Amino acid sequence: MGLVLCPILSGGHSSNQSESHSYHLYSESHSYHLRSESSSSLSSQPSLPSVPSLSTPSGRLQQELITRPIHHQCIATLKGHSSYVFSLALSRKFLYSGSSTSEIRAWNRDGHPSSSSVLDRPAPADNIVATSNGAVKSLVVLGDKLFSAHQDNKIRVWKIEEENQGKQHQSRYSCIATLPRMNDRLLRLFSAKNYVEVRRHKKCTWVHHVDTVSALAISKDASFLYSASWDRTFKVWRTSDFRCLESVEKAHDDAINALALSGDGFVYTGSADKKIKVWKKLAGEKKHSLVATIEGHKSAVNALALSTDGSVLYSGACDRSILVWEKDDTSGGHMVLAGALRGHRKAILCLAVVSDLICSGSADNTVRIWRRGSVEKSYSCLAVLEGHRRPVKCLTAAIDSNNSTDDPDFCTSYLVYSGSLDCDIKIWHIQIPIL
Repeated sequence: MGLVLCPILSGGHSSNQSESHSYHLYSESHSYHLRSESSSSLSSQPSLPSVPSLSTPSGRLQQELITRPIHHQCIATLKGHSSYVFSLALSRKFLYSGSSTSEIRAWNRDGHPSSSSVLDRPAPADNIVATSNGAVKSLVVLGDKLFSAHQDNKIRVWKIEEENQGKQHQSRYSCIATLPRMNDRLLRLFSAKNYVEVRRHKKCTWVHHVDTVSALAISKDASFLYSASWDRTFKVWRTSDFRCLESVEKAHDDAINALALSGDGFVYTGSADKKIKVWKKLAGEKKHSLVATIEGHKSAVNALALSTDGSVLYSGACDRSILVWEKDDTSGGHMVLAGALRGHRKAILCLAVVSDLICSGSADNTVRIWRRGSVEKSYSCLAVLEGHRRPVKCLTAAIDSNNSTDDPDFCTSYLVYSGSLDCDIKIWHIQIPIL
């Protein structure tokens, strides 16, 4: 376990053309699994030819890329997980990662970036935060708490406690709650109205997820935790006492794979039923209502991400395209399809937004970095990050606070973290000219 330095990688298409397996989610008899199939199962899916492409550089941006090219390199590979890396989350000091064998690790971010020591080499097991039951499908951090979503249908809450031991500064983690909590279940145990049918001849209280919890998100005011599941529901939990306040049953016709929250109260859910649904708690209402269903993908929606201001929604699916949805004032502020970003050769598995960049990870083993044009509604693929040997399952990104560019007035520096089914986490350093 430790850190392996990577050579500088140039943009371009992945050289790993011989990959024999790709991965996606599927549903069968209310049971959902990660499945391996031949590469043709995903590559044969159409790339939405009827949707106009937005990935054509504008004249100004094209000139910028010629005169001031993008610099990107893999500065480290973090090794330690012995199984698929399914989830990543950033806090101020740490990068957290979750694996398919229920392991959560914390990686110290101090010292980014450096060509020789990006992260301290951990002693065996030193950076293991916790192990539990079920693959870790999603991670979010709120203050001194880490929330993890698991394949055993549970959400766990970990308390992060800072400790100073002489010159050593360490964090200790303890599980303070498993959701739903016992008192939450007991409150609803004896009333028939609190039970919902989860499958034929089987009922459960509505506070329970009954299949893999696939995604988590924190509301803008930090008061609520949202969870989505392959059981086709999403739920709302109060972060102060972890009580389940609401469950939207049968939100989709198939597994919910992705969840995104806007600052103005909209909730976006993406599903294996090929649809994206938009929800909001309307004025005077206690529960979320469906306000729109937006359709454009021809296969399972795997990932969602919102622009910083919430005006643009990006969705990735098994059809190899990233669809771009923009708020349209003429349609009551609803999202309308603007076009598609193309370039990946297999399913889009994850998306992340930082500043004006969109990062996409794919079953084609690559990460692509996109940027929207400042004037025209066009996007450019600034870089193709190659190095993973298996599908890229999770992404997170941040502006590099230790900007090491030669001329910070003309370049912005970013760090992109990618987790893969090759069991590795890679850290990419990207320098982009300021337009």
